[in-house]
Order: sequence, then structure tokens, then C-alpha cells
Amino acid sequence: MPRARARSLTGLAAALASGAISLHPGADREAETARLRTLPGIGPWTASYIAMRALADPDAFLPADVGVLRGLRLLGADVSLSRDPAGVVALAGNWRPWRSYAVHHLWALLEQLTSPAPRPSQGVATK
Repeated sequence: MPRARARSLTGLAAALASGAISLHPGADREAETARLRTLPGIGPWTASYIAMRALADPDAFLPADVGVLRGLRLLGADVSLSRDPAGVVALAGNWRPWRSYAVHHLWALLEQLTSPAPRPSQGVATK
């Protein structure tokens, strides 16, 4: 593990242990996400991902996520959006306050369309 990542994880663990950051579904999502972003090595993507998963934020969004961008392209979104996170945020504006669900659907679409088809099991007769 790179040292910078180890420092980030250690800093997050220390903040959680001290109570400086509280990650539970009842926590103030905006305040805790802002606190996360003050920690070294925790940027917008990581803070939003933690908000989505740990804080159960239904509106957390990852506009620069590679999977989100690929999923949008598969749906016919303008490829130039990948160079303009503000454009992705604007596109997702209609999905508020459920953008986390949209992220999961985009990831699922990407997985479904890019995964190889399942192969029949060896040794099982099919009719």
C-alpha cells in the first residue's frame, strides 16, 4: 500500500476513534462529508463514496468516477462530459435527491454490458 494511502487510512481511523468524524446513517451528512474532506488524502470522490456507503446519503454523486462516465457514455451522453465534471453534475441534476441510486444503476449497467456472457457448466447436460 502506498504510504500516502496508509496515512489517509490512519488519519480517517484516528478521526473516527476520537469522535471528530461520525459515520452512521443518522449523522449530519453534509457536516460529516465536509469534515471528511478536511482529512489529508480524502478528496471529493472518496468523501462522496463514504457518504453514499457509510452515511446512507441517497444523493451522493461521483461526477468524475470512471464507471459513472462510462455508464453515461453507454446511455448516449456526450463524451465531452468526462472532461467537464460540472457538465456531469448538471446532467445529474434531474436525478436529485436520488443520485446515489443513479450511480449504482450506472455501475450495474456497465457491469451488465461489459461482463462476458455466462458459460454453461461443464458436465451438465442441456436439452
